[in-house]
Amino acid sequence: MTRLATLLAGQLAPAVTGGGAGGAQSDRDGLEAVELAIRAAMLHLGGSLLEQLLAADRGHRGPNVGCGCGHEAGFVAYRAKTIHTVLGPLALRRAWYHCPACRHGHAPRDAQLGVAGTSATPGLRRMIDRAGAAAPFAPAGRLLSDLAGLHVNAKRVQRTAEADGQDAAAMIEARAAAIRARTLIPLPPAPLPDILYTAVDGTGVPMTSTETQDRPAKTARPGLPDDGRARTREVKLACLFTQSTLDDKGRPVRDPDSSSYLASFAPAPDFAPLVEAEARRRGSEHIRQLVVLGDGAAWIWNLATKILPAATQIVDIYHAREHLHALAGTLAFIVTDPQQWLQERLDELDAGNIEAIIAAAREYDLVGVKATDRDKALHYFQTNTVRMRYAHYRQLGLFIGSGTVEAGCKAVIGQRLKLSGMRWTRPGATGILTLRAQQASNQWDDIWTPRHNQTPTLDLAPSGT
Repeated sequence: MTRLATLLAGQLAPAVTGGGAGGAQSDRDGLEAVELAIRAAMLHLGGSLLEQLLAADRGHRGPNVGCGCGHEAGFVAYRAKTIHTVLGPLALRRAWYHCPACRHGHAPRDAQLGVAGTSATPGLRRMIDRAGAAAPFAPAGRLLSDLAGLHVNAKRVQRTAEADGQDAAAMIEARAAAIRARTLIPLPPAPLPDILYTAVDGTGVPMTSTETQDRPAKTARPGLPDDGRARTREVKLACLFTQSTLDDKGRPVRDPDSSSYLASFAPAPDFAPLVEAEARRRGSEHIRQLVVLGDGAAWIWNLATKILPAATQIVDIYHAREHLHALAGTLAFIVTDPQQWLQERLDELDAGNIEAIIAAAREYDLVGVKATDRDKALHYFQTNTVRMRYAHYRQLGLFIGSGTVEAGCKAVIGQRLKLSGMRWTRPGATGILTLRAQQASNQWDDIWTPRHNQTPTLDLAPSGT
């Protein structure tokens, strides 16, 4: 270490001490060069130390080991493998075993270190996953190079992040099944919050043509050919958060850092069990008040009724106002003062007097297409009347807007998966969605695990064999 420091000091002293003709800018450039050179040297030194440490146990576990299929694999030789670490690539020589019955080989040391079936260590995979979840794959690789001095190409970022995200999604599904089967019983949160909200929404993600084959488009989209073929698939997003207090004006306050997210391409019947398990994990069986927020879509209320039948269902007031504006537009041709009519209806909406809105719209004797358009617009209010008692909900100190999940659709999904030119496969998008939902939920360390074919613990001590 002393020799390395002396060597670096001798080579880089002119850049650090300055005094050249380039002035301040030259000094800054020189300092940056020194910093990067020292980082590269320290990574090289650390890699050498780690390589020596790993070489202390070459993974020999006797002449025979179990192959995992009930047979015995015999020792063949020590074989080399390059593994990629947070300190750079390292050479690893480890014992290789082969099973004549299964006709495949394996190295026990690989599984012990978490590199079975892959060349990246768990530590490097976590870094790649963070970068791949945050940015498109090529920029993510550049981030790793700039910030950590690691050279990881876009394809490796993609493969690693998508695969680890898919593993995390499978683990979330397994955990949900265990919670619902009562084989895993989450402890109630402490302190126990007063209210648990479940806000649910959906948004489209651009997919490859094979993923949307034979799927009709819901509506024609501007700028795209109107060939009737879908180009997106819907991701369902649930945001669960809690509330324990009101502000000095009696308005609800979301508990800090209480939001957790679930994102899935699954149809509503398959998405419901995941949301139910997450609600239980968040304490739904212990919390006094449960609330489900949605934009009025029937699948959301069907889901809520199935998994949280005791919850209060509330239509997001901003969606309700949008529908009211559309209703006013439908009747504008016959209403004497459309603006005044709309304002009166908005006041009734804020009061939760949906019956008055319906009655006011039916005062006009319409026939044909106009009557059909009016009735379609009113259907939204008729089916959601009890979910729009906004004055009552305000008195109870409840949120009446689903802004958390709306923001989640933009931040968790849109800002990563809906950028210009992106087209996803369902498995790949699922992986990245899961990583982003984990990160937004502050559950990265709770849920992230090494891949299923690796052991979660790392023992660098020599085994003595």
